[in-house]
Amino acid sequence: MKRHRLASSRATTRALAQQPALFGEIRQPTTNYLLIPGVSSESRDYIPIGFLRPNVIASNLVNVVPGATLYHFGVLSSAMHMAWVRQVCGRLESRFRYSNQIVYNNFPWPPAPRRAAVERVAEAAQAVLDARQECGDGRHGYLPVRRGQAAASLADLYDPLVMPLPLVKAHAALNRAVDRCYRRPAFHSDRERVEFLFALYEAIVRSRGG
Repeated sequence: MKRHRLASSRATTRALAQQPALFGEIRQPTTNYLLIPGVSSESRDYIPIGFLRPNVIASNLVNVVPGATLYHFGVLSSAMHMAWVRQVCGRLESRFRYSNQIVYNNFPWPPAPRRAAVERVAEAAQAVLDARQECGDGRHGYLPVRRGQAAASLADLYDPLVMPLPLVKAHAALNRAVDRCYRRPAFHSDRERVEFLFALYEAIVRSRGG
């Protein structure tokens, strides 16, 4: 590593050769953050997003959203966001390839949600986390919840064939709360959600002179 850094054309990289055992850049969040897998199975109804403390180290295979709240977790864990993902994300073979620039940065968030609507999303998001814990939250591998209960990973919990009913119901409630942040009438399909999101995206672009 020392030789590699000394051979760099960047002065800052050459200076780091004095400490070859240390990372050149520290990008680990210092606050709670969302962890979004870079690649996730297309068969899942939801990408299993983690809501983690800064002591959990994020690898280079994930996207992170520092300083996130339950509201942010809720919106990104919703059917609305997943409808957007399915339309705009890249693919690795057939799997979702989540990009911070294409998927996240272009996602039209609710433009002006009322405080009560934000609070409902946060409450529903907490219910999703609670349901994960009840069913065997796998944020850090395999974690037994209570004696005699089988542990489960997030991959297990979000397998569409065996997704636990409490988690299914929690996500359904979250979907309703997030949908209401966008409009009062209910969405009846992902097609409606996608059409609404693209219309909102176009309006945002026009408002910025695009």
